[in-house]
Amino acid sequence: MSTRKIATSTLWQLGSQIVMAALSVLTVKFVAIGLTKELAGNYNSAYSYLQLFGVLADFGLYAVAVREVSRAKNREGVLGAVIVLRAIILCISLFSALAFVWLLPAWRGTPLPLGVTIASLVPFFTLLAGIVRTVFQVTYKMQYVFIAEVGQRIITTGLIGLFIFFGIRGSGDLHIYHLFLFWGGIGAFFLFYVSLRYGGQLIKIQPRWDPVLLKELLRKAAPYGVAFFCVALYRNLDATLIAILRPDYELQNAYYGFVLRMAEMGYLIPTFLLNSTLPILCERDEKGEDVRGLLGKTLLIILLLGSIACLFSLLWARPLVLLLTTEQYLSTAMRAGSDTALQILSLPLLLNGIVTYCFYVLLTKHQWQALVKTLLIGASLSLIINVLVIPTYGFVGAGMTSNVTHILLAVLLLPQAQRTLAAGITKKQIGQWAGFTALLATSLILLRPVVEGELMTVVGLGIMTILIVVFAFVFGIHQSLNLAH
Repeated sequence: MSTRKIATSTLWQLGSQIVMAALSVLTVKFVAIGLTKELAGNYNSAYSYLQLFGVLADFGLYAVAVREVSRAKNREGVLGAVIVLRAIILCISLFSALAFVWLLPAWRGTPLPLGVTIASLVPFFTLLAGIVRTVFQVTYKMQYVFIAEVGQRIITTGLIGLFIFFGIRGSGDLHIYHLFLFWGGIGAFFLFYVSLRYGGQLIKIQPRWDPVLLKELLRKAAPYGVAFFCVALYRNLDATLIAILRPDYELQNAYYGFVLRMAEMGYLIPTFLLNSTLPILCERDEKGEDVRGLLGKTLLIILLLGSIACLFSLLWARPLVLLLTTEQYLSTAMRAGSDTALQILSLPLLLNGIVTYCFYVLLTKHQWQALVKTLLIGASLSLIINVLVIPTYGFVGAGMTSNVTHILLAVLLLPQAQRTLAAGITKKQIGQWAGFTALLATSLILLRPVVEGELMTVVGLGIMTILIVVFAFVFGIHQSLNLAH
């Protein structure tokens, strides 16, 4: 039953992400069509910049909140204190973000400061909704998250799509650029409102000022706040560094920014799976029960999802980018484009799942010292290399830096996670993953010559979705996961 709850919760989140990914395809497409490459670059730069401060604002509270609320006898009290803490940290973080973007000399006179200010509505409402999401996570009622998230994306995509419907093409008008960003804030407000309304039906949601509890939660969250910030540094800072270090940042982040948004969807899926696993994992571990089987199944799913994301990005980069944007974002003989960036980031899409898995294993046992030290090494290395290579190689250098960082972190963290809570993944399961990956790669290579143009890409994605399910049954993966127990 525990595994079934995890599977159901994860499937709701995956369903939400699939629908949101489809709508994101439209949003990215609309932005690429509606704005010039320069304004599209500013659009991507604004959100990439805010992601860094958004992670700082989260401060590890969501993961800690899921763990603490799932364990607490007084769930309402703990949740109320987390809400107060989230609001305080959120205000400090976003104020710092806005102050920095307006004061930095390199960005004066560019569209970026006002763009970031408008776009800040998105992390503000999203992070407030995120702490309410804890209610749905610990009660395994993730269908409400589906409603809120999909509704948010429908609103944003629909409002931007209206401009395309009425003939906006390649606009250099700053008012259009500002409205595109503002519609994101409207969608985020809807997410917050729906989350609050449905969450209040499950657990009473009321801010609670409890200095003792606030201090305790801050103490528990702080190490993971540092850890999540390190993740943000090596995963999101490169676009901001491009905006600082490259005079042509608008074009660089036009090509790179859309791919980062695609990659972010791939990065989030393992997080959703592990968020669903965390409450039951914590409960079973606290009771002294054997969790090796649960962790083995979780790691197998993460490897399978990582292989899918990695291979599609590596082997079908050009058709996927064309589907998401327009031909002007593709590579040419003279310059690298978004398809090159997607190929470069294919390996991090696989390794990120492993790193995230290790993160949550160490979180379960509160082994924050080893986690923070390792992530600090990764973030420092990423920062140093990016500062050295971005001025010359731009987003290509940033993408290669991401590869180096993810390889290092996966090599360092996986042994630590296995020593902390060993995953009972068997040789048979590893063989199933390897066989699945090899067959998937072969199919993508064979179908690649046929996947030309947007329509054939959609048809190809449909065929591959069916084949992925078939491959899973051929290798008996459904039996290894044994989701009925």
